[in-house]
Amino acid sequence: MKVKKVVLAYSGGLDTSIILKWLKETYKCEVIAYAANIGQEEELDGLEAKAKKTGASKCYIDDLTEDFVKNYIFQAIKANAIYEDRYLLGTSIARPVIAKRQVEIARLEGADAVCHGATGKGNDQVRFEMAFKGLAPDLKIIAPWREWELDSRSKLFDYAEKHGIPLPITKDKPYSMDRNILHISYEGGILEDPNREPDESMFILTKSPEKAPDKATYIEIEFKKGEPVAIDGKKMKPVALMKKLNKIAGENGIGRVDIVENRLVGIKSRGVYETPAGTVLMAAHRDLESITLDRDTQHFKDNLANEYASLIYNGLWFTRKREALDALINKTQELVNGTVRIKLYKGNCMIVGRKSDDSLYSADIATFDASTLYDQKDATGFLNLYGLPIKVEAMMRNRKK
Repeated sequence: MKVKKVVLAYSGGLDTSIILKWLKETYKCEVIAYAANIGQEEELDGLEAKAKKTGASKCYIDDLTEDFVKNYIFQAIKANAIYEDRYLLGTSIARPVIAKRQVEIARLEGADAVCHGATGKGNDQVRFEMAFKGLAPDLKIIAPWREWELDSRSKLFDYAEKHGIPLPITKDKPYSMDRNILHISYEGGILEDPNREPDESMFILTKSPEKAPDKATYIEIEFKKGEPVAIDGKKMKPVALMKKLNKIAGENGIGRVDIVENRLVGIKSRGVYETPAGTVLMAAHRDLESITLDRDTQHFKDNLANEYASLIYNGLWFTRKREALDALINKTQELVNGTVRIKLYKGNCMIVGRKSDDSLYSADIATFDASTLYDQKDATGFLNLYGLPIKVEAMMRNRKK
C-alpha cells in the first residue's frame, strides 16, 4: 500500500524525532506531527517549530489533559487498577487517549496511515495498534522499529547527527523518560541493570524521603461516586486537583516505585516510576470503599481490579469488555461518597481516618460491648453449619486410621 499522508504520534524525543525524517525518506509521503498535551509541562516547549524544521507539514498540539484525567485516570482509580500490585499504569492508561485523537486527526486530514514510535520489544506497540485497529481498521499502521535497520541507540544518534536533528538526550544520559499528569516513567540505558539504584538527580516529581519535611502533612480528600472532588474541603476540577496533589505528595516523597514488571510480549522490564497523586488517590479510594461497599461487592471488585489493570496494560481499552466492566464499576461507585484523611510522611502514605454519610460501618455492631443488633450466642449455630464440611471430613478420615 502506497502511503500519501501519515499522522505521526510525535513527542520530540529521540525516537520520534528520527522517525519523522525517516518517514519522509522511506515513504516519500506528507507527515503530520501530532503531540497530545496530557501534562508533560515544559516538554512541549518549542515542539511545533522542531517538528516543522524536521519536515512535518503540520503539527497538532492538542490539550487532552481534562479528558485524560476525568475519563481515563479517574476510571482506573474507581477500578483500583494496579498492575502486578505495584504499577499504577501511568504510561499504559495514557496510550488510548493519545491514539483516539490521532485517529481523529487522520480523519480530519484525510490521511491513509498512522505511525507510532514504540519499539518491537515493548508494550506500547500493542496499546497503540490495538487502539488503531479498534477505532480505524482501514488505516495503515507504520511501526518503524519493526521496519528499519536503526536497531540501536548509537545508530539513532548517528542518524540524527547526519541529518542535523536536535535531540533532548545525549549518549551520556541514555535512559528514556515518559511524562504525563499521572506519572513519570524511566527505563532503558543505565536502568537496564536491575541491581543499580537510580541516581537521585533523575527524579523530578518527588523529593527523596531523606529530604522530605520532618513534620507530617495531613490532608483530606473528598470523593463523590468514587471520584475525587476536593482537597481539604476545597472543591477542585480534575486537572487542578491532580496538580495540587502531585505537589503535596511529591514534597513528602510519595510515589516512587522501582520494579521489574512482566511485559505482554514476554520480556521482563525494569522501570522506575514517580506517581505521587495517583499513589495517594488509589490508597484513599480503596479505603473509602471499605466503609461504603458491602462485603461481597468489595471482594468481587478486588478480584476485578487485577482484570481491569491487565486490560489497560495489555492495550484493550477500546473493547466491548472494557465498556462492560466500566458499566459494572460505575454502578458499584454510586454510594462511594465521603472523605478520607491521610498522613503523608517521608515516603509513607498512611490512611488515618474515613467518614461517609453512606457508610455501612456500625459502631453498635462492631463493638466488643453488649450490642442490640448482634447476639453473640447466634454465632454457635452459624459456626456449626459453617464448619460442618470440615468436621465431617475429619470424622471420615479418622475412621480409616
